Amino acid sequence: MAKTLKETMAELIPGLRDERSKLVQEHGDKKISEVSIAQAIGGMRGVKGMVCDTSVVEPDKGLIIRGYPILKLTDKLPEEIFWLLITGKLPTADELKLFQKELKAAGEVPAYVWKVLKAMPKSSHPMAMLDCAILAMENESAFRKRYSEGMHKTEYWEPTLDDAMRLMGTIHTIAAGVYRIRYKKGALIEPSKRLDWAADYAKMLGLPPKKGETARMMRLYLTLHCDHEGGNVSANTCHTVGSALSDAFYAVSAGLNGLAGPLHGLANQECLNWILETMERFGGAPSEEDIRDYAWETLRGGKVIPGYGHAVLRVTDPRFTAFNEFGNKYLKKDPVFQTVDRVFRIVPNVLKEHGKAKNPWPNVDAGSGALLYYYGLKEFQYYTVLFSVSRCMGMLAQLVLNRALGTPITRPKSVSTRWLFDQVK
Repeated sequence: MAKTLKETMAELIPGLRDERSKLVQEHGDKKISEVSIAQAIGGMRGVKGMVCDTSVVEPDKGLIIRGYPILKLTDKLPEEIFWLLITGKLPTADELKLFQKELKAAGEVPAYVWKVLKAMPKSSHPMAMLDCAILAMENESAFRKRYSEGMHKTEYWEPTLDDAMRLMGTIHTIAAGVYRIRYKKGALIEPSKRLDWAADYAKMLGLPPKKGETARMMRLYLTLHCDHEGGNVSANTCHTVGSALSDAFYAVSAGLNGLAGPLHGLANQECLNWILETMERFGGAPSEEDIRDYAWETLRGGKVIPGYGHAVLRVTDPRFTAFNEFGNKYLKKDPVFQTVDRVFRIVPNVLKEHGKAKNPWPNVDAGSGALLYYYGLKEFQYYTVLFSVSRCMGMLAQLVLNRALGTPITRPKSVSTRWLFDQVK
């Protein structure tokens, strides 16, 4: 008989606690990282200082979810990915069916959330609307209620998982509502009782189904953006806020505020902007020679080519590969995708010749915007909301696991610039 996610976690957690306790007892004094002054000043890039079991990003391999390279998971539903993130295993068919049923049961959006969204200024950024809606839903927090009543710390993960299910069950509906309210797309579309999470999201947005292609694209998009280890701004912020025992609504809202920053969640629209500017420059899909010339013009003007390079990766982002393969299968004749594909064939060599790029290969953002654009999402400001719906899976999985393992409050030690000068002396 299939177990619920909570039952599955209840069986896993004692072993995970024992494993971590033994690691600290036997090897707690072992050093895993050193920090240079440049790292301390430069955003702690590369400093090993936190633990994240849901995923890792290998420079020569890309994103790996619980041991699975992301390209091995592109045929999975996002619900399967969330189960994998939080348990370390893919669900059976029966477990998946039961989990989807639980998500549907947790999927009612309170009426006050829609009142909050409709009361916001008409010019509000879609990310501000999503964040406000999630923060308003803090009123629903099972963790806050249980904590106020009094519970043992070993039980903290249970209401946190309840909150995670509530958020997972509603965030796609809220995000679709944000789109329809903000861009005057008409009445809200009710969630389906039968569609999977991603297909339901596409339907509630009101996108043309294109014989099921739109749902396939959305499943792929939400899977590929689900997690990216623990140190990125949104995951790290969610973790830090959650470490203070703030409930999931507070923590996820905080993480999404970080995702809203131009250096984190804005990249895919900047990449698409560059593609459309290139097409406008040449009156349509440019030739490979046109792209080569325009790439050099961009670089000589002191600008970067958006979507190329990555802080960690030193190979083509496998998530870009997945989007590119999807594009070649379903929208090969689309001029925007054709341009993205030609840029991929030309720009890495230009960057190599230019010589200043540490990584000349494309990241996920180089291709994702073209697919969203083709399937009807042409409002660039909304793209980060799509990213948020996906990334909530990783943030919530990490939050539940940290509560289960009793991870303490985050409190790194800071030093002054004068202290650094004294150390150098």
